[in-house]
Amino acid sequence: MAEQQGAAPKRHTTPHPIRVPDQLWHAYGRVCEQLGTDRTNDLLDHMRAQVREHGTEEDLADLLAAERELAERRSRKGGRPRRTPTSERSGKA
Repeated sequence: MAEQQGAAPKRHTTPHPIRVPDQLWHAYGRVCEQLGTDRTNDLLDHMRAQVREHGTEEDLADLLAAERELAERRSRKGGRPRRTPTSERSGKA
């Protein structure tokens, strides 16, 4: 993966906003629902296919590492710990 020198590799997924017309975004969401998926998984599938078809060895290695990270995240039982309600964090009842 192309990292900045001295920067530690990130170990989590991060949001990446894209610019898209609202009408297209809503239509795409409806189509994904009809297909039994969601935008995120559909976009991930498309990105994987593009990397597999057009990627360099480095790109394919990054894809493999990303797939391992996603599998690890999905295998965790219970996911993230529940967020403590604000009243408990501030000591208020």
